[in-house]
Amino acid sequence: MGNTTDTDLSAQLRRAMLDADPALSRYNPLSRILVFDQFNSGTHGWTELIGNHDGKGDLDTVDAHMKDFRPPQLSSCTFFDTGTHGAMTGTYALKVSTRPLAGHTGVAIRRLTMAKKGLVQFETYFTYKAEASSEENRAYEQAGAGEWDGNIHPSEQQFGAFTIATDICDDRGVRYHNVIRYQNTDLENRFTRRWMYPVVPEPTPREHLEGKANLGPTDDFTAPNPEDWRAFGEPQSFCYNEVPTKVNWHYLRWQIDTEAQRNVELQVNDRVYDMRDIPVPAYEERYDSLDNLLNFYVSTRTHTNVRNFMFLDSVLISVDW
Repeated sequence: MGNTTDTDLSAQLRRAMLDADPALSRYNPLSRILVFDQFNSGTHGWTELIGNHDGKGDLDTVDAHMKDFRPPQLSSCTFFDTGTHGAMTGTYALKVSTRPLAGHTGVAIRRLTMAKKGLVQFETYFTYKAEASSEENRAYEQAGAGEWDGNIHPSEQQFGAFTIATDICDDRGVRYHNVIRYQNTDLENRFTRRWMYPVVPEPTPREHLEGKANLGPTDDFTAPNPEDWRAFGEPQSFCYNEVPTKVNWHYLRWQIDTEAQRNVELQVNDRVYDMRDIPVPAYEERYDSLDNLLNFYVSTRTHTNVRNFMFLDSVLISVDW
């Protein structure tokens, strides 16, 4: 076998075992798979993000911008013209949706903890769409879009942004969020098609109680001020495929390092972005009762009065622990 080492053989055997499983062979996990969520069999712990409320169970104490994030749903991707499309594999995908209200955000969260610090990788196959048929998007220009030209559909310009992020707190109480956002259009509904990150930490309920943050129902809860967002890499277009009922799935792989408290790399289809120099702002104050927190959330945000959707076929989270 020449100079082949036991480590090489182990890696080859592991890859062969992954390749033998059609569900896993399309992914590139780190050494240990933490979760593999196939939404054809359920929501697998992905749930609605709701803000903190007092010990009396008074939901009126939930921050205004968190009261209506909407729970994720299982969706067969059914549309008015084609019927049931189905997911990339199987019938059901996880759908994260907004209300038809400019600025509204839908959020799904997966709550985990860390057994050890190190590399963490999030992988998924996803797609995004605006509402396929509604009074608002039939109005085209009034709903933040242009005329149909037989190729680009007006609904593509009615999709705002989607975000994938973490909520991490180590055993010293240091809390931070790694965040990647794909902004399809700016707040004036103009195509930007760029990846972005915030330069400030996300406002928290504790900061609201302390008078440091006060967000309205449709404020951007990740970073409310548009000036606090920065673009990275070159703009990237996706295969929207001309109408809002043609679904094409895209691959995304995002790696972070919880030991170094930083981003590492983002791959989306054939594009790879080095994120090592992109800052990850931490909170100045320490947080108790969050030791080893490792949460992931996915959000969809509309910039028009048209519902926006993000669909996840499956999610694989792996680590090098």
